[in-house]
Amino acid sequence: MIEGKLPPDLLEKLVLRVMPTSDPRVLVGPRLGEDAAVIDMGDRVIVVHSDPITGAVERIGWYAIHIACNDVAATGARPRWVLPVVLVPKGRIDLVAEIASDIACAAVELGVAVVGGHTEATGWLDRPIVSVTAVGEAPRNGYVTSSGARPGDVIIATKAVALEGTSILARDYRERLADKVPEDALERAAGFIREISVVRDAMLAVETGGVTALHDPTEGGFLGGVYEMAVASGVGARVYEDRVPVRKETRLICRAMGVDPLKLISSGMLLIAVSRDKAERVVDTLRAAGIEATVVGEFNDTGVVELVRRDRSIETVRELPMDELWKISGKEL
Repeated sequence: MIEGKLPPDLLEKLVLRVMPTSDPRVLVGPRLGEDAAVIDMGDRVIVVHSDPITGAVERIGWYAIHIACNDVAATGARPRWVLPVVLVPKGRIDLVAEIASDIACAAVELGVAVVGGHTEATGWLDRPIVSVTAVGEAPRNGYVTSSGARPGDVIIATKAVALEGTSILARDYRERLADKVPEDALERAAGFIREISVVRDAMLAVETGGVTALHDPTEGGFLGGVYEMAVASGVGARVYEDRVPVRKETRLICRAMGVDPLKLISSGMLLIAVSRDKAERVVDTLRAAGIEATVVGEFNDTGVVELVRRDRSIETVRELPMDELWKISGKEL
């Protein structure tokens, strides 16, 4: 049974194959591995992305704005406008004010304007869902995509894996984790929500130069993000588990939940493909701005995505991993 993102083969068969995309002004349309559309507006482009939040409850409005704006920023465009759709269960109108407040806080922090949307109570839901369309702009020759990675490019990861997933687990599963993870670690982990924006990461990386592709690893986590970039770009990749930054709180919570942090939803991390001669400069620029940045692997011409585990065994990623969040949603600890 499928839960979460459709795998690439079904997405191609059921969705992409029937979508009309003949408008010549659409520079980047719906295709595997790409999360945002790019539309030609003359000397500038408009970048548009839509995303629902279905795996979180607490601070769902905050997540929704940041996650949608991240995918716009991952083209090198600055997010400008958002349109949230808020669906709450019938009889839970009380949630609307809380969600609206979180949306407003996130929008103010990012400097984006809420320019429309929709709010509805429905009897078909047992928990709220928020979907956001984010719109940004960039110079006509100043955007990048997920599909521009080239063999030999270095892969840089910002911050750490599973920041979003760790925060969701620490908040929504706090009672189930209480006797397995120290209270202070849960508190710090819950605070990772404040780091899920990659807008600044993306703007700095693109301004530094040498960037060929960007991607915001959401469902499927770090490994899912690398896989999507490789598929979109028609290349292979090799990444190294012992290089991937994982915070202590994430390790504790993932161990308690029995999940792999490399496959847990990872908004807050930005994956950057950059030419080898510019990689050090990009890392230095990000670190100088207070953003953790780590070289975690490289793209190659094999057409295969591989993870070198700590014990030096090689795990081949043959499909988009199911996010660990879906695996644990009904599991008892």
